[in-house]
Amino acid sequence: MVKSENGYMDKSHAQDRIAALSEEIRQHNHSYYVLSNPSISDFEFDMLLEELTRLEKEFPELIEPESPTQHVGGGITREFRQVQHKYPMLSLGNTYSEGDIRDFEDRIHKTIGDAVEYVCELKFDGVAIGLTYRDGRLVQAVTRGDGIRGDDVTTNVRTIRSIPLKLHGSGFPGEFEIRGEIFLPHASFEKMNEQKLEDGDEPFANPRNAASGTLKMQDSAEVSKRNLDGFFYYLPGNDLPFKTHYECLVAARSWGFKISDYMVRCKTSEEIFDYLETWDKARHGLPFDIDGIVIKVNDLKQQEMLGYTAKSPRWAISYKFKAEQASTELLSVAFQVGRTGAVTPVANLRPVQLAGTVVKRATLHNADVMATLDARIGDMVFVEKGGEIIPKITAVDLDCRSDQAAPLAFISNCPECGTALVRAEGESAWYCPNEDGCPPQIKGKLEHFISRKAMNIDSLGEGKIEILFDNGLVHNYADLYDLTYDRLIGLEKTYESTVNKKEKKISFREKTVDNILNGITASKKVTFDRVLYALGIRFVGETVAKKLASHFGSIDKLAAADYNMLVEVEEIGDKIAQSILAWFSVTRNVGLVERLEAAGLSFTLDEPLVARISNKLAGLTFVVSGVFTHFSRDDLKKAIEAHGGKNIGSISAKTSYLLAGENMGPEKRKKAEKLGVLIISESGFLELIR
Repeated sequence: MVKSENGYMDKSHAQDRIAALSEEIRQHNHSYYVLSNPSISDFEFDMLLEELTRLEKEFPELIEPESPTQHVGGGITREFRQVQHKYPMLSLGNTYSEGDIRDFEDRIHKTIGDAVEYVCELKFDGVAIGLTYRDGRLVQAVTRGDGIRGDDVTTNVRTIRSIPLKLHGSGFPGEFEIRGEIFLPHASFEKMNEQKLEDGDEPFANPRNAASGTLKMQDSAEVSKRNLDGFFYYLPGNDLPFKTHYECLVAARSWGFKISDYMVRCKTSEEIFDYLETWDKARHGLPFDIDGIVIKVNDLKQQEMLGYTAKSPRWAISYKFKAEQASTELLSVAFQVGRTGAVTPVANLRPVQLAGTVVKRATLHNADVMATLDARIGDMVFVEKGGEIIPKITAVDLDCRSDQAAPLAFISNCPECGTALVRAEGESAWYCPNEDGCPPQIKGKLEHFISRKAMNIDSLGEGKIEILFDNGLVHNYADLYDLTYDRLIGLEKTYESTVNKKEKKISFREKTVDNILNGITASKKVTFDRVLYALGIRFVGETVAKKLASHFGSIDKLAAADYNMLVEVEEIGDKIAQSILAWFSVTRNVGLVERLEAAGLSFTLDEPLVARISNKLAGLTFVVSGVFTHFSRDDLKKAIEAHGGKNIGSISAKTSYLLAGENMGPEKRKKAEKLGVLIISESGFLELIR
């Protein structure tokens, strides 16, 4: 018998009391977090939870994995394990027009006749998740990832109080998966950002980013404090004990899952359009973000008849709301210099709320766009987010323009170093030609060099390049390989937070310095094609660097190539060839290569980048565009080359196939259709090489 704080209690009585408390607390959690209908006061709830915590501390062998106390977290995850989905987590086809919905409905009727019922649901703007339950207990939570594999975030998901660790009632399958969306309610998001501002940190951009970042935190106790929430909307699988999607969700609600109260069943287009119109207006009053509506065929057998494409179900479609627009004042225009020297005008705006974020700046792209728009200081301008992401000015409210507003002129000298700008014939951008003396160009080139797809020296991120540059330690790539422990230790930078004007400090302590030097050493193993890409030669991107590395095999042969030899390489045209010749004609660049070679970087290709498997695609050219279900774009390009085909960047009449994935640009599709280029899906491509 063990002495409890409430007196002596044997293990048997403790087990009974823990079971009773656990069930009572689960019911109260469900009432509060799922039904939004608290059944007891916060104080009473805290007393019950405190008693359960005490008992579990006294009898740790009685703690169950699904105990309500496990919602508070405490586990540390060093690395998130990759897990393959039992059923691919496909994406939905997107539409922005009612015409597309009618087309969707016509396709449904052609396949299964006229007797069709739909379920319309809100499209939550969060992080897709799949939860697996076995014998009524949560055993795994996996993010969408690439649709085939995702990250195991079970420890963090267990802290979300609206998600049942143990199911209610009965009738659920012995093992099943339910899918939904993890999100951050507006109230939690605002509270988090208030705390960040008080701490002098940058606030989160929007609730979706905050939810995504929270799910990948290593400390589950911190995750618990952020009050994530989740709605669930789909049970995948063919052996479900229900006839309709709607019945699945009603049953899931009875098992304890948070199912949206806003879903409706519709039988006609008019009912669907009424639902769309209602939520296009009402969405702004919700306590969480949505970015559209999902329309699904309700009958599960009809869903099975309709089937799937390689990337999405044929029985569902997503209607995305049009981009939100806001009006605000243009306060000033600044000019930014990129790593290539291109100068971009940026509009500074009076802060305005737009699509869940506060917008303060918007790009004006280049001198031509700036002149066409003719926005002036003090103008009221209309701002929207292209694809709900990138702020841009779409128009000027001329009715509000002051008579004193003067036209804006594009600058003639670099705002950073004062060098006169130049503009190449046929190009829209103005450039600063002072490559080696213009600070943002130097820092931009260094940041490109260390980036993930180049040398992948991630220990030099987070503003550390700027510290090295400001202290005169690096002016080019080769300088990185001359860094030593003694030169780095103790470096620090104090700067003023852009959020609350408080001072913040970055310091190079022992661990930081060790990580930097280890990252630099590891980069010496990077292959020649990535080193070539890292050099930042204009127009030589990832794909072009691979082509050049494969064709020439070494930096010496590439440097010795003339114009005719360069344009013989696949995808290398006049512009790229001239850029390569110009780069190697500069003595300073040749010296950089020599220093990098001496430091141990690889400038020869030891083995082919892609091993040849067959010649099935010989003579065929492909443009790969979009996001795919089973492969990344890089993997598909490698497969094309492995079977003898060629990858090209843009569509022309000579293109054999457009390999189209989800979210492919509509202009590419239009061009392919106009030129008669065959468009194939991921599955169609696999048939070609089978």
